[in-house]
Amino acid sequence: MFHIGHLNLLRHASAQCDHLIAGVVSDEMLQVTKGISPVVPLAERLEIVRHIDVVDGVHAETVPDKMDVWRELRFDVFFKGDDWRGTEKGLRLEREFAAVGVEVVYFPYTMSTSSTVLRRALRALSGAPGHGAEPVTVGDSVRLQG
Repeated sequence: MFHIGHLNLLRHASAQCDHLIAGVVSDEMLQVTKGISPVVPLAERLEIVRHIDVVDGVHAETVPDKMDVWRELRFDVFFKGDDWRGTEKGLRLEREFAAVGVEVVYFPYTMSTSSTVLRRALRALSGAPGHGAEPVTVGDSVRLQG
C-alpha cells in the first residue's frame, strides 16, 4: 500500500534529479516476487502515483530484472530504499548497474510505516486473517539520462 515511506522516497529522489519516473510494480510481479495480490489494481495505482506532484512519469514494472527496466528506459540513477543496502540483491543490483554507468542511490527506509504493518491492520479490521488486504506497492524510482 502506498504510504508515507513511499512518498518520502519520491520526494528525496525528486530533489536529486531533473526528471523522475516512478516504477509501480504490476499485479503479476507482486504475485511472482512477493506472493501477494494487490487490492487496488495496477491502472489505479499508476493513476495515483502519476498525480503526485514530484513525479514526472510512471512506469509499470512488469519484469523482475531491473536491468530489463534500464534497457527500456535508459536512466542514469536508480533510487531505492536503504533496506536493500548491503543485501545480496542490493549488491547484485549495484554491480549490474555500475557496469552500464548507473548510480544506485539509497534513501532511509521509513521505519514508522510499512505495507506489511498496514496489511496486518486491514486484516485485523476485516476479520480475515491472512487474506484480503494486500499492498499497493510503489516500486523503484529512476532518473532518465539526458
